[in-house]
Amino acid sequence: MLKNLVLAVAMLFTVATAANAADYASQDEAKAMAEKAAAHVKSAGLESAIKDFMTPGGQWHDRDLYVFVFDAKGVTIAHGAKASLVGRDLTGLRDVDGKQFIKEFLAVADSGWVDYKWQNPTTNAVEPKSSYIIKVGTDLVGVGAYKQ
Repeated sequence: MLKNLVLAVAMLFTVATAANAADYASQDEAKAMAEKAAAHVKSAGLESAIKDFMTPGGQWHDRDLYVFVFDAKGVTIAHGAKASLVGRDLTGLRDVDGKQFIKEFLAVADSGWVDYKWQNPTTNAVEPKSSYIIKVGTDLVGVGAYKQ
């Protein structure tokens, strides 16, 4: 009886963990979306792409993935999860550990990863995140994956 109970609890934990993992996108998926978003900016133009990125649902939102765009000064041009950040200079923003990650975004020469902590829009918890940043002209296009 105890053996069956332990087995049932283990199976429940495995199913719950797998379901939770499915809610989180991978870094590969974040990078692929960032590359697709950068290509969209180049082909559609920044203004049109921003409208697309800011539209809830659709191809620019997938589970915990969304596109964000900053100009060369650190002003938010688009943010798929928090529209209230658009137009704000976030260069002084720090994560919960004091890391000024927007400044690290601005330091990306061509493309690269930046690690920091940010509020996950699907869980509302502050979680470790790794964002892939791509420079498009003078602007920065990014998509991040929350780490489990």
